[in-house]
Amino acid sequence: MDIKQVCIKASEASIKMAELDGTAKNNALSAIADLLLKNKDKLIAANISDLKRSEEEKLAAPLLKRLKFDEKKINDVVEGIRSLIKLEEPVGKTMLSTMLDDGLELYKVTCPIGVIGIIFESRPDALVQISTLCLKSGNSVLLKGGREAKETNRALTDIIEEASAAAGIPKGWITLLENRDDVNEMLKMDDYIDLVIPRGSNEFVRYIMDNSRIPVMGHADGICHVYVDKDADLEMAARITVDSKTQYVAVCNAAETLLVHKAVAPEFLPVLKSELDKKNVEIYGDEETRKIIPVKAATETDWATEYLDYTLSVKIVEDTDEAIEHINTYGSGHTDSIVTSNKQTALKFMNMVDSGNVFWNASTRFSDGFKYGFGAEVGISTSKLHARGPVGLEGLLSYKYMLIGNGQIVDDYANNRKTFKHVKLNKQIQDL
Repeated sequence: MDIKQVCIKASEASIKMAELDGTAKNNALSAIADLLLKNKDKLIAANISDLKRSEEEKLAAPLLKRLKFDEKKINDVVEGIRSLIKLEEPVGKTMLSTMLDDGLELYKVTCPIGVIGIIFESRPDALVQISTLCLKSGNSVLLKGGREAKETNRALTDIIEEASAAAGIPKGWITLLENRDDVNEMLKMDDYIDLVIPRGSNEFVRYIMDNSRIPVMGHADGICHVYVDKDADLEMAARITVDSKTQYVAVCNAAETLLVHKAVAPEFLPVLKSELDKKNVEIYGDEETRKIIPVKAATETDWATEYLDYTLSVKIVEDTDEAIEHINTYGSGHTDSIVTSNKQTALKFMNMVDSGNVFWNASTRFSDGFKYGFGAEVGISTSKLHARGPVGLEGLLSYKYMLIGNGQIVDDYANNRKTFKHVKLNKQIQDL
């Protein structure tokens, strides 16, 4: 594969996509959804092939779980596409309008980023979510999935290409990269690629940042926490903790560490252990935790580990300040939740925890673009600039300033023949 030519075609396609209206993009999305359902058997067969090969290669259990793409997963991604279609058109929205002077109006208008390179793990459903979000936001996309999902990803990309081309979307807007050399070449294409989104470990994201001049939106580890405060409803706390840990363990928004206020630990931990035992969760605890419940000893490494499995580390803390300090020290800036009935404590926690998603009395598993109503997500950004948290349509947009004049020149203002008025308007660029 000639990566430079692929990038040139993607760049050319992105210019044409920027002009597409919402109807054209939604028609393409609908066509993709229909063709995915029509090809269910083909997709499941491809996925079975990937699963069989990966099992023979002894792929880790969490990755195998992510890799599975059965009829339920297909129906889920189609539901996500239908939800995406219902969202308002994101491109061309006026974010600001100002009359600089009579007959001189400034508009800040949303626009696509351009060409986006996305490297993701073994989840085939991520390919569908990412590509359809890029289509809706008017961006071209280069996709590199894990080799363990190569047959499923090929089948999905073929379907998306076929359906979108038939619906009039420019060819070259989507390309599947299949090997590591392609990625290394892609990272050199800063003349054509506008953004790279890597989904993986901190080390992987750092490698991408260190080996490219292209801007990177990092989505690294999901070391998420639940903190049970002294004023927590303990029944609620147990329910939230179990859901955060076990509802789906192989995802980045599953809880990995539980922090418990010392005042409620003696009452709470035995009850929680009983519930987690039902789910076969292995617990590692600090010294104080092990005085209350029989669990394995936690080490410093556990606080910084993303298990992606039925494993949970537990620490007893003196107060909310210690919980916040622990999260800001060991967390990955992904998602952290407090369980408490004290409003002031909750607000303090949410203001001071330095993460993209901070919750009060809710499971960390809610941290998701689809659940937030974004249609889907390309990932969850742990960066602070441009986009943070679940990256949906908004995170795949930039903006441009459009100035509409009537022959004005700066010299008139520089020599005080005219003066700026800077009056805020309530106008859309489409109103011109």
